[in-house]
Amino acid sequence: MKKKIQFSLVYRDMWQSSGKFQPRKDQLAKIAPVIIEMGCFSRVETNGGAFEQVNLLAGENPNEAVRAFCKPFNEVGIKTHMLDRGLNALRMYPVPDDVRALMYKVKAKQGTNITRIFDGLNDVRNIIPSIKWAKEGGMTPQCALCITNSPVHTLDYYMNIADQLIAAGAEEICLKDMAGIGQPAFLGKLTKMIKDKYPEIIIQYHGHSGPGLSMASILEVCNNGADIIDTAIEPLSWGKVHPDVISVISMLKNEGFEVPEINMSAYMKARAMTQEFIDEWLGYFINPGNKIMSSLLLGCGLPGGMMGSMMADLGGMRQTINNIRKKKGEEELSMDDLLIKLFDEVEYVWPRVGYPPLVTPFSQYVKNISLMNLLTMEQGKGRFVMMDDSMWGMILGKSGKIPGTIDPELVELAKKQGREFTDVDAHTLLSNALDDFKKEMDENGWDYGQDDEELFELAMHPEQYRNYKSGQAKKNFLADLQKAKDAKLGSTLTPAQLAEFKHAKADAIVAPVAGQIFWEFQGEGECQPAVEPFIGKEYKEGDAFCYILAPWGEFETVPAALGGKLVEINAKQGSKIRKGDVIAYIERNAE
Repeated sequence: MKKKIQFSLVYRDMWQSSGKFQPRKDQLAKIAPVIIEMGCFSRVETNGGAFEQVNLLAGENPNEAVRAFCKPFNEVGIKTHMLDRGLNALRMYPVPDDVRALMYKVKAKQGTNITRIFDGLNDVRNIIPSIKWAKEGGMTPQCALCITNSPVHTLDYYMNIADQLIAAGAEEICLKDMAGIGQPAFLGKLTKMIKDKYPEIIIQYHGHSGPGLSMASILEVCNNGADIIDTAIEPLSWGKVHPDVISVISMLKNEGFEVPEINMSAYMKARAMTQEFIDEWLGYFINPGNKIMSSLLLGCGLPGGMMGSMMADLGGMRQTINNIRKKKGEEELSMDDLLIKLFDEVEYVWPRVGYPPLVTPFSQYVKNISLMNLLTMEQGKGRFVMMDDSMWGMILGKSGKIPGTIDPELVELAKKQGREFTDVDAHTLLSNALDDFKKEMDENGWDYGQDDEELFELAMHPEQYRNYKSGQAKKNFLADLQKAKDAKLGSTLTPAQLAEFKHAKADAIVAPVAGQIFWEFQGEGECQPAVEPFIGKEYKEGDAFCYILAPWGEFETVPAALGGKLVEINAKQGSKIRKGDVIAYIERNAE
C-alpha cells in the first residue's frame, strides 16, 4: 500500500466560492460535531480570507464565530487552519505590520492552529513577516505558492520561491491552485521537486474544480509525495468550488493509497444541514453559475469564485456597449459574445501587466482593466484609458514585485501620467496604526475584547466594524435579505435585467464596485461632500458621473455612459452601495 493521505475540509472556502456570506455562529457550532463524526478529516478550514468581513456585514461578531467553530475541533485534535493574504491579511488592501502581528496573537488564542499565508504576486517579502508572527503566536506557518500558467511561472520559478520560504521558517507548503488551471503533470513534477529536497516538509494541495482538472491534479500530486488534500462536501462541492471528499477518497483508495473511511451517516447529516443553511438564508446570496464547471476558465485563468461577480459586471456593461454598437450600426452582443470577448481581453492584458497570478486582489484588477478596455475600445478610444490607482499600483510595483515584464506601452503611459515604478518592499510603505485604533476604542468606550480581539477587528476592518457596532450593518443586511427574497419570489429577472427594461431610452449607471458614493473628487485621493446632481442635468460622453470609495481604500470613477440627461437617481451623497446596483439613469439625447 502507498503512503497515507489526509484530508482537509475547506468549509469556509466552500461558502466563499459559492456566494457572499458565511454561516452564522450558531450554524457553525451546530455542524462542527457532525464534521467530526464523519471521521475522515484531519484538518478543517475554520476562518480567514473574507470570513470576518462578511460576518461583520451580516451584523455578526466574527470573533465569537471563530471561537465557537474552532473549539470542538481543538478538543478532538483536528487541526484548524485559516487563510492569510500576506500583505493584505484578511482584507483586500494592505495592512500595517502591527495589525498583522496582532492578528496572529488573536487567532492563536481563538483556537486556529495553522495559517496558510499567500501573496497574490508570489513576492516572498509579503509573506516572510507573517512566518515570524505565526511562530511567535504558536501557530504553524504554511506558505502557499499561487499556481498559474505562463512563460515565467516555471518549475524553477516555483522551486526558488519554496527555497526562500522554507529558509525563512515555513513548516509546510501549499500548492494553491486557486483557478484550478494548474496542469496535472506540472503539479506532480513540482511536488516531487519540493519533496525530494525537503522530505520533512508537509505539502497540501488546494485545487478548485472550475475548469475540470482538479481530480487529475490530485492524483498527480499524491503520486509524487503530497500529504494532504483540500476537499469539499455536497451540496457545495464541484462547480467553482472543490472536489467532493467521497470521490477523492474513492480515487485514491483505488490507486493504492491509505485513506480514512467516511461515516456516511454523518456525511448525509452534514450534507442535509448545509442545505438547511442554504435554504434558510445563505442561498439567497449564492450565484447559481457558481455551481457549474466551465472549461472556458482554462484560457483566461480567472479563479472560479469570481464568476458570479464578473457576470454581474458584464450584465451592467452589456447595455452600454450595445448602445454604442447600435449607434454605429453594428450587431448587438449577447452575454455569451461579451463573455468570450472578456476572456480574450484578459488573455491580452495579462502578459502585458507582467503575469500576476490571478488571485485576490490581482485577479479583480486584471479583470477590471479588461472590462474597461472593452468599453473604451467600443468608444474608439483604445485600451488602458480607464485605470484607477489600485490597478496602477499593481503595475507600478506598489503591491510587490510583478513576476514578468510590464509592456513598454504601459511603461510609456505611466511616464506620460507622471507615475513612478518602484521595487520597494511593499510593507515598509505602511505606518503602524494600532495606537490610533486604541484611541478610537477608548473614546467610544468599546472593550478591547478577550485577547484584544475586538481591537483587532476594528483595526482589520474599520468601516465594517463601526457599522457592526452601531447596528447599521444588521439593518442593512436584513434589508438586503428581504430584497433578495422579494426578488426571488416576485420575479425571474435578475437585477441587471430589471435595470435594462426600466428605461428603454436610458443607460443604467451601474456601480462597478461596492462602496460609498461621492459626487466630487478633490484629487490626491480625497473626495469632498457636494450637492448631488439634479434631475435634468446634462452629461457628455466620457464625463465622470460620480466616485465610489471602495472597501480597499481606492476611489473608482463611474462614467456617465454615453451622456445625456439625468432622469433618475437612486443614491445619496455618502450612502453605501453594492456592486451591480443601479446608481442612476441617464437618457440619451435624441439624434
